[in-house]
Amino acid sequence: MMTNDKHGGECHSHDEHQHFHKKLNKFEEALGLYDTDINDEEVTRAIKKIISEKVHENDTLEVKKFLFGSIELTTLNTTDSEESVLAFTERVNDFDATYPDLPHVATICVYPCFASIVSQSLEVEGVGIACVSGSFPSSQALMEVKVAETALAIKDGATEIDIVMPVGKFLSGDYQSVADDIGELKGVCSRHPMKVILETYCLKTASAIKKASIIAMYSGADYIKTSTGKEKAGATPEAVYVMCQAIKQYYETTGIQVGLKPAGGINSVMDAITYYTIVKEVLGEKWLTNKWFRLGTSRLANMLLSEMVGKETKFF
Repeated sequence: MMTNDKHGGECHSHDEHQHFHKKLNKFEEALGLYDTDINDEEVTRAIKKIISEKVHENDTLEVKKFLFGSIELTTLNTTDSEESVLAFTERVNDFDATYPDLPHVATICVYPCFASIVSQSLEVEGVGIACVSGSFPSSQALMEVKVAETALAIKDGATEIDIVMPVGKFLSGDYQSVADDIGELKGVCSRHPMKVILETYCLKTASAIKKASIIAMYSGADYIKTSTGKEKAGATPEAVYVMCQAIKQYYETTGIQVGLKPAGGINSVMDAITYYTIVKEVLGEKWLTNKWFRLGTSRLANMLLSEMVGKETKFF
């Protein structure tokens, strides 16, 4: 049964995922429904074709406005403080008043300890509060700690939760433990959308990214996300392409729509347009809303704003 979140979008329930989980019983069986034997060179060729033939047609003001409205404005710094996060949130409030004709960002993304201050100070209707949780960015903690952190983030006002897949367990081939970890945290999140970060840089191959995507979705992910931004590399067109293929095939198999969030290393407007184009070409228009397509970044906000207003602007 689909449920509506407080911002008007739909997220699928933990029960729906568990239905498919029980039906298939083992994740090896689930993986058997999909082609995970992917050639990395073929993925590279497909990306080059999309970039050369399709990206230019999406280099438009309309697309840039859409991309701005899909940004999860993120601050995940060691130096973050209540004062800095309050100022960060006030910029979002000020933006809505300064640029009333432009879309606002999709969410503010912070550590759980700042959920309360963002919740208390955010004034813009429709902007979500995303918290990284579950021992971000390593996912290396006791499950009790992950559960407590996630529950407290939601109690303090988080409307969305970003967790990291236990990458070490995945690379060890312990898919059931990976699924159990994700599923338990989805149970805590309940109706609140949960994004599962695959940390694609650590997975290395297209085949591994496809498998991780499928396991995350069958375990309860409402979105799959590329990266924490804390490893040596973040999102890549190749990883996003494979994840989009997995999302499409999962939707065709189960009827459940899952969102996508490229994050980490989105350094230019053209990077964002490239990811938009991949989503458009692989998943289609159904995913081109700021409910199902998100971008985890902060630096991109000023870049897009500058292009939207026609002059260099450093608002955020």
